[in-house]
Amino acid sequence: MDTVDAFQRLGVALAIGLLIGIERGWQEREVRPGGRTAGVRTFTLIGLLGGLAGYLQPSLGTTFSISLLVLVGAIYTLLKWREASEDGDYSITGHIAALVVFALGALAVTGDQAVAAAGGVAAAAMLAARTRLHGFLRRLTWVELRSALVLLAMTLIALPLLPDRTVDPWDALNPHSLWLMTVMIAALSYAGYVAVRVAGPHRGILFAGAAGGLVSSTALTLSFANFAKETPENGGQLAAGAMIAGSLSLGRVLVITALLAPNLGAALAVSLLPALLAMLAAAFWSIRYASNNAQAPALKLKNPFELRVVLQFGALLGLIIWLSKLIIDYAGSAMFYVVAAVSGLMDVDAITLSTARMTANGLSPATALDAILIAACVNMAAKVALAASIDGRGAFPVRLGLATLASIGAGLAGYLLLPQTLLAGTGP
Repeated sequence: MDTVDAFQRLGVALAIGLLIGIERGWQEREVRPGGRTAGVRTFTLIGLLGGLAGYLQPSLGTTFSISLLVLVGAIYTLLKWREASEDGDYSITGHIAALVVFALGALAVTGDQAVAAAGGVAAAAMLAARTRLHGFLRRLTWVELRSALVLLAMTLIALPLLPDRTVDPWDALNPHSLWLMTVMIAALSYAGYVAVRVAGPHRGILFAGAAGGLVSSTALTLSFANFAKETPENGGQLAAGAMIAGSLSLGRVLVITALLAPNLGAALAVSLLPALLAMLAAAFWSIRYASNNAQAPALKLKNPFELRVVLQFGALLGLIIWLSKLIIDYAGSAMFYVVAAVSGLMDVDAITLSTARMTANGLSPATALDAILIAACVNMAAKVALAASIDGRGAFPVRLGLATLASIGAGLAGYLLLPQTLLAGTGP
């Protein structure tokens, strides 16, 4: 290790200690001077000390680094014990943070600097999220915790045991692949569900629309339609929230396709991105001419990690995959479009997953693209129909319907301008 590299690595170790020291100092900024065990300077020096231990390790051996780490931990524990006897705070977070800073400082010198720096940022973010995490735990229900644990166990324990091959006479259903896709969708939906649970849907209609769109844009549209019927003056703002949810639903389709069939995702983006942008533009237009006093209704969204919900989606996905394979083999692509349209009435994720996976098994890229777009269009139209059935001719379904027409029109324009060379390159 030359001198320049050594200075650079020690600088990273110092920066890690400084970053976590700033966070620790901010958390304890109200404590009187000298009333806390460690602050910005102490954590910065601990990071530098870890880096120096790593730098001296080749000449002094690993035992020296370990002994220094134990000494730092012992001194910190002794001082923290005296502090705890005064203020009654027996948290060991500070102890662990000091040891992490030392270890990351050593890693920055002896190992990968990028990994050490990333670890420092992650540790600081985790420490800073204390209030949010504790608040989330207070609101976490036993059903949510149980569902997440059961699904994690089924994914990490059961998934490796599932056969990674088709097991039916029609060569359509792969248990390993089916369960993996099901959990992937549940995890994507859970991100939005956690956002609603942590920040609360009452942070605003637009936030609720964005978070609800990650969970279920259909459920959010129904919730907002009922609220718009009760409070017609909020129809414009609620329609904007539903539009944002719809645009994020299209974004989900793009993400799913890009993950499973990247080349098909590129072709799909030519149609869906204009549709998504048109829906967002309509949402901002609706916000501009709507009342600013609207309040977000309470969202009644199902926990996407609840086992029954996941199994229902898995069953639907398996049925669509099986029907799609049979129809493609025996009836041709024309009937496959019918399956896509019917699937879009219920859920656009399932047909997107099955279609994207089928492109790797010989399904024509053009057929796959058309099927996904048909399902997306039917899904958007179905939400407008549901809203109209609840709120009649109110502002909510009218504005949502106009936005949907604009979105479908923009998507159609993108589809007609799709370069054939791009579509031709979407093979398996």
